[in-house]
Amino acid sequence: MKKRNIAVVTGASSGLGKEFVRQLHRYQTIEEIWCLARQPQKLQKVADELGTKIRTFSVDLAVTEQIKEFQAKLSQENVSIKILVNSAGFAKFCSYDDLNLERSLNMIDVNIKGVVAMGLICIPYMRKGSHIINIASLASFQPLPYLNLYSATKAFVKNYSRALHVELKDRGIIVTAVCPGWIKTALYDRANIGATKTIHRFTGMTTPDKVVRRALRDAARARDLSVYGCTTKLCHTASKLLPHRVIMKLWLLYQGL
Repeated sequence: MKKRNIAVVTGASSGLGKEFVRQLHRYQTIEEIWCLARQPQKLQKVADELGTKIRTFSVDLAVTEQIKEFQAKLSQENVSIKILVNSAGFAKFCSYDDLNLERSLNMIDVNIKGVVAMGLICIPYMRKGSHIINIASLASFQPLPYLNLYSATKAFVKNYSRALHVELKDRGIIVTAVCPGWIKTALYDRANIGATKTIHRFTGMTTPDKVVRRALRDAARARDLSVYGCTTKLCHTASKLLPHRVIMKLWLLYQGL
């Protein structure tokens, strides 16, 4: 029996994830898009907007048992995964001690464990020409005070993705780490917790459609890194040329901290 070609997108109910779903929906080679997020109501809105090609799965990537339940559902289907997009993640703009233990570990679980787990689950269903797109960040280029945990998790995603790209080369599977700058999404509303010391300047803000379009193009070109925007590219270059202690001082001055 012929396998159905599908895409799997985490964080699919909003922001970058939802935009990936919109743009992948136009791909005639993809028969279904499996959309994962925590809130079933928001996922249903995506399905209502885009139609029967969408399948929704309520999964909290911080909960191992829910990831295993999704793995079990995947094993029951006759599918080939053409594209996996790991877009789920969140940030908090604050000092290290403004977050309690549970919230700090939850960010690590979603931003890191979720990416690793989804890759391990989905790679067995991928063939030559498949793609993994992992959302890292401009914040992955260097340590960032008052965004310290988020930037550290995204540095993991970037480095993990680029190494995985090399490991999977013989299988013909492309892995791309997407490192956008500031994007107009709801991430900022959730990230601002009213901390005394917080970041508040976001130069070079762009929109999700531009970042996703560039990410899909770079993935199609077999690139292991996708960097969109002049500001982001400048920061990427600076992170290679300047000591990180200098970049952190410049970051604090820029944010008025």
